[in-house]
Amino acid sequence: MATRMARTEPNSFIDLFLDMIATERGASRNTLEAYRRDLEDYAAFLSAAGSDINPATTETIRAYLARLARRHLAAASVARRLSAIRQLHRFLYAEGMRKDDPAAVLEGPRRGRPLPKVLSLDEVTRLLVAAHAAIDLRGATMAERLRAARLAAVLEVLYATGLRVSELIALPVAAARAESATIHVRGKGGKERLVPLGQAAQRAMQRYLSLREEAGAADTRWLFPSFGESGHVTRQHVARELKALAAAAGIEPRKLSPHVLRHAFASHLLANGADLRIVQALLGHADVSTTQIYTHVLDERLKSLVRDLHPLTDD
Repeated sequence: MATRMARTEPNSFIDLFLDMIATERGASRNTLEAYRRDLEDYAAFLSAAGSDINPATTETIRAYLARLARRHLAAASVARRLSAIRQLHRFLYAEGMRKDDPAAVLEGPRRGRPLPKVLSLDEVTRLLVAAHAAIDLRGATMAERLRAARLAAVLEVLYATGLRVSELIALPVAAARAESATIHVRGKGGKERLVPLGQAAQRAMQRYLSLREEAGAADTRWLFPSFGESGHVTRQHVARELKALAAAAGIEPRKLSPHVLRHAFASHLLANGADLRIVQALLGHADVSTTQIYTHVLDERLKSLVRDLHPLTDD
C-alpha cells in the first residue's frame, strides 16, 4: 500500500478529497476552488522540501505553518489553510491511505471572531433613495434606466431577504413573476428554504421586469441575466455596482458589499425584536451560533450608547 501511494501524484490526493466533499457535503464550486488553492499551496511547499502529501509528518506541517507566518498571512488565512490540511489528512486516514493523521495534534492560531460590518437604517434608506432616483434621471437612456432598475431590484431584494449574493444572482425570473409573497431559495449544500419577500422588493422587481420588456431585452430564465458564461450577473459585478451606488449616496464604498446588506437585514431584524431562531432560518444558517454574532453587534451598540450618553460615564 505504502509503495503504491508513494507513486501517486499529490494532486490525486487533493482530487479525491475534493470529490468527497463535493458529493458528501454538497460543497459549492467556490468552496472547492478555495480548498484546491490552499491544498495546492501546501503540496507545492512539500514538493520543494523533497516530500509530498502521503509521507508528510506533523513537523513538516509545522514547518509549512511557520512558512505562512513568515509570509505575514493573517491569522484567519493561516487557520483556514490548517483547517483544509486537517480535513485532507483526516480523510486520508479514514480511507486507509495512511496509518496515522499527522495534523490531528496541531492547533491553529488564536483569533477573535470579527464583528460583521453593519449599515445603519439611515444609510440603507439613503442607498434605496439613490438607487430609485437613478431610474428616472433626466436624460438617461433606456439602457441606463434599465441598469438602474436592476440595481434597485438587487438592493431591495438583498435587504428584504438577507440572501447570500450567490443565491441572489441564481434567482430565476419566476421569482419575480410569482404572486406569492415568498421566494424559493437554494442555498449552501443544495439546501432549500422559503424566504418572505416584502412589497417594496416585489415592486422593485416588477418595475425592473417592466423596463426590461419595454427595452425589448431577450427572454431568459434568470432574473438578473448577463452575456457571460453563467448566463447571470456575477458576484463581482454586483459588488462593483453597489460600491458605485454607495459613493452616489454619500457613503464610503468600502463599507458596502452584498454581504454587508445581509448583515444589515439580520441585525435590523434582531434590533426590532425578531427571534434569533427565525433569523437563523431566514439566513439559512445550519447552526444558531453563526447567527448569534449579530447579537454581539447589538451588545456593542448598547455599550456605545451607555458610554457616549450616560451622564455619569467617565470621559
